[in-house]
Amino acid sequence: MEILKVRQIHKIYGEKENKVHALKDVSFTVRQGEFIAIVGTSGSGKSTLLNLIGGLDTPTQGQIIIRGHDIVALNRKELTVFRRRNIGFVFQNYSLMPVLNVYDNVALPVTFDRGKHVDHEYIRELLKELGLWEKRKRYPNELSGGQQQRTALARALANKPALILADEPTGNLDSATTVEVMGLLKESSRKYSQTILMVTHNEALAQACDRIIRIEDGMLYERSSRFTGENTAEGGDRL
Repeated sequence: MEILKVRQIHKIYGEKENKVHALKDVSFTVRQGEFIAIVGTSGSGKSTLLNLIGGLDTPTQGQIIIRGHDIVALNRKELTVFRRRNIGFVFQNYSLMPVLNVYDNVALPVTFDRGKHVDHEYIRELLKELGLWEKRKRYPNELSGGQQQRTALARALANKPALILADEPTGNLDSATTVEVMGLLKESSRKYSQTILMVTHNEALAQACDRIIRIEDGMLYERSSRFTGENTAEGGDRL
């Protein structure tokens, strides 16, 4: 089942001599359960693309359809509610609330959306699955980098979103913890049929994903899909 359709996206910043065409006619689809790496050099447009899919920015032109809803057409209030219910974010700097313990950080997006109607059993299952149950009363400054990123992943999964968007989620971690977090992402994708788009500069991490989408100069290329068995040559055919 297709869960995301990106159709002819353009993103332009600035005007006249300051105009920057960050993304140029980008189109692709994503199926439920895929784990996709988005790679490219610095300034290529990969983080811009992730921000557009996450509703954190608006394209100059095109459609972004998630679960049948074109988020570009939503007003600000509708987009806020839709994003909260359908998209989970994992950032390089964890973005945890320092005044909340692990459990409350994870439950926070559900509390925003459903008030007191929190599925505590599901959150307990998440925390146990991610090895955080014994740390549930700890605060972010009492955790290691890996534990903080696992907390961020649990928070992203708490609302059972359609998409998890991860922007360099292992960028601040050592190599051993990077392997651990990647394993957790892959296991989450498998166990919860979770769809993950991950921006990374690490080619080895990208190779562990189901598909690699490469962006250069705002244009999109793709290679290797375990779902379709199709491949394009290195730097190959533009989609």
